Amino acid sequence: MKNFTQIGAAGYIAPRHMKAIKETGNNLVAAFDPNDSVGIIDSYFPDADFFTEFERFDRHIDKLRRRGQGVDYVAICSPNYLHDAHIRFALRSQAHAICEKPLVLNPWNVDALAEIEAESDTRIYNILQLRLHPAIRALREKVAAAPKDKIFDVDLTYLTSRGHWYHASWKGDVQKSGGVATNIGVHFYDMLGWVFGPVKHSVVHIHDADVAAGYLEYDRARVRWFLSINADYLPEQAKAAGKRTYRSIMIGDEELEFSEGFTDLHTVSYQDILSGGGFGLEEARACIETVFNIRQARPVGLTGDYHPFCARVKGR
Repeated sequence: MKNFTQIGAAGYIAPRHMKAIKETGNNLVAAFDPNDSVGIIDSYFPDADFFTEFERFDRHIDKLRRRGQGVDYVAICSPNYLHDAHIRFALRSQAHAICEKPLVLNPWNVDALAEIEAESDTRIYNILQLRLHPAIRALREKVAAAPKDKIFDVDLTYLTSRGHWYHASWKGDVQKSGGVATNIGVHFYDMLGWVFGPVKHSVVHIHDADVAAGYLEYDRARVRWFLSINADYLPEQAKAAGKRTYRSIMIGDEELEFSEGFTDLHTVSYQDILSGGGFGLEEARACIETVFNIRQARPVGLTGDYHPFCARVKGR
């Protein structure tokens, strides 16, 4: 049994990490979050210590280490802009870091972490769970088996509605979250790069606070993408069914069916890491570069090969 601690316990994704720690037969000894609405801990590790001040949490983890009861892994579910600092804390604590995506916001942060990791006996892992989804793995095999000159045409559409709270939180601050393309899209860009190869060309058509869209040309694919948190842009059939989320990946005229199996992928990710696998800094680099370049790009508007949903965006 390994000892875990968790940074970030009150957010949306934190329970998936607690569940993964529990289901892999390990123990959460302590958690930190500046917010104290963390009753979810009782469902998994009611005996875990909890801190709302990082300084006291830091002292506690150091005390455990000096007693020979140090943690083996630090699960990081904090706001995106804090990942870099919390990964450094994990390595200073002589623990492996398991960090939510995006690992960091800027490509140069990867280089700096690589230096620190090289000086350490511990590793940095990124949760890139779509790489473990059976449908995505099958797609990668299909692409690899296709003629080498075959270029796939892909439409990626992902809408996950969010209320007014989103813009008032750290997620609505581009300096803290990286913006909507980074916050809700980074794992899709990782998946696309893993399946279709390196990015060759990128165009951004729209990049607002609640919607982003563009075109990415990979080694083996031409991808039109559309991401939004605005429920107004949902397809009519989704609205009629009362759905708040819509996810679609069209490859040519075929829909990639991968709607099932999402809830357990964090546990599968933990099993992979604990058995000697896992995705490290270099695996995370490409998607970090992709979202960074999207943030820096100047939107060109509705010109060229843009995603059909762009016509739904007000003022376009």
